[in-house]
Amino acid sequence: MTLRIDAHQHFWHYQPQEYGWISQQMTRLKRDFLPSHLAAELAAQQIDGCVAVQARQTLEETHWLLSLAERNPEIKAVVGWIDLQQPDLSAQLETCGGNPLLRGFRHLIQDEADPAEWMAQAAIKPAMQTLQQQGYVWDLLVTHRHLAEAALFAAQFDRHQIVLDHLGKPDLAAGAKQWAKQIAPLAALPHVSCKLSGLLTEPRPAGYGANDLLPFVEAALEAFGSERIMVGSDWPVSLLDAEYQESWQFVQQAVSPLTLSEQAAITGGNACRIYRLEDGI
Repeated sequence: MTLRIDAHQHFWHYQPQEYGWISQQMTRLKRDFLPSHLAAELAAQQIDGCVAVQARQTLEETHWLLSLAERNPEIKAVVGWIDLQQPDLSAQLETCGGNPLLRGFRHLIQDEADPAEWMAQAAIKPAMQTLQQQGYVWDLLVTHRHLAEAALFAAQFDRHQIVLDHLGKPDLAAGAKQWAKQIAPLAALPHVSCKLSGLLTEPRPAGYGANDLLPFVEAALEAFGSERIMVGSDWPVSLLDAEYQESWQFVQQAVSPLTLSEQAAITGGNACRIYRLEDGI
């Protein structure tokens, strides 16, 4: 039986200086969020496990998430952080001790002063090639403003899987048809998948409800197909807009027109395959 997997969520011990991206308006996020806080939510939604994704750009973050995963079996994989701009990539990887729970990496490209320039720099090319040669997934975090540059970036690195986080953070006001055009170059790359995550917390036009977001899911399904989409709650960031069960109810509604096998792929099978989760299928 295919596992049900939350393919994108975070943990942290909250310290203001460590999480500068948590703004004054995000009061609900200004506390600890740990596996013990998520366990009941996973059980209630019959989720078998999750992928923990970095929220700080330090190697310490990677080590800490791995330590959580070792103590909490519901964490099936870790997407950590590593400094691609430094020449000591192998030494950084060695500090992780070859931990089998480390399945990928991410950089907060969206927060760079110039995301397009960051993706285009020659210095990160050998590092990305090394990560892909060693079988690590790259989680790609950009907004709709840089999807074209993201497609050029992803096209360079086709030796292993790249996963677009949060549907590329579409401009909801521009509509799903515009987003479909923007996403098409990325979707055309067979090694790129897409996380159905973060959509509920994107800035919405006045009067926009959850049902108004469904055309974006439909566009993602048309672009990537059910075999290259996975579900992630983006918990606890998702709590800014919805409770955990509401996030999953939205997903269930969005994929309900699909066959049971397609739904199973999106809610777990694809995450198991792409992040190589043991006994996942």
